Amino acid sequence: MTDKTLRDNGVAPDPRFGEQGGLLTYGAYLRLPDLLDQQVPESSPPAHDELLFITIHQVYELWFKLLLSELTDARDRMLAGESYLPRVRLERCHTIERVLVGQVDVIDTMTPQDFLAFRTKLAPASGFQSAQFREIEFLSGAKDPGYLQRFRGLSDGDRERLERRLAEPSLWDGFLAVLAKAGFAVDTAEQRITAFSAIARDRERFGQLWDLAEALVAHDQAFCLWRARHVLMAERQIGTKPGTGGSAGGAYLRSRIELRFYPELWELRSHL
Repeated sequence: MTDKTLRDNGVAPDPRFGEQGGLLTYGAYLRLPDLLDQQVPESSPPAHDELLFITIHQVYELWFKLLLSELTDARDRMLAGESYLPRVRLERCHTIERVLVGQVDVIDTMTPQDFLAFRTKLAPASGFQSAQFREIEFLSGAKDPGYLQRFRGLSDGDRERLERRLAEPSLWDGFLAVLAKAGFAVDTAEQRITAFSAIARDRERFGQLWDLAEALVAHDQAFCLWRARHVLMAERQIGTKPGTGGSAGGAYLRSRIELRFYPELWELRSHL
């Protein structure tokens, strides 16, 4: 109801809502003073494009946080046997992931010369150290315990979260739980391919399961596209130089392009 409607019915509008209440503002709700105070260049005097670099990577981390929330909920619901809402969550993730790929275009407006003006200030920091990105990979099914040994700069909190992601079920485990609830045997790779093939060949009966499988493939594909786009961006900026964190730079990123969260769902295409 509008304030006028409330007044006409003898009900005073709640002063907690609208500007008249004054208890919560846009900036206070979003904690904008704190948020906008986090872009602190390391170079002195500040290199012009350092603000761009800091901002774009902080935005990535905010999107990663939301992806983890959505993917975790999708996983939990699948473990409970649901198939509809997990697909809805994954579809939101697909939209976010398209934004992640598109954001690389913003970084590409920075020339190699402008990046070199502050790149030495980054060492030994590197995108390789993004704990949230690794959480997404682990949660999606690409668990790599060796990462915790390779990277010694993790905070205690980051290490604890990653260890928890390694130990807990993945999205893949959730998907198999949905199939098991639907009566499919999923204990072996052969049984799973048989189940996937049956679902694919009878979409009239198993349409919801097929759509969920395809939503997982779309999530997988989106991260493949992000990795490929990231490689081109890095090579455009630094060529074959090592990464600031000590990685092999472009060579390392290229080695990750072929990573698949759900290789069995990709293999299914060869059986149809």
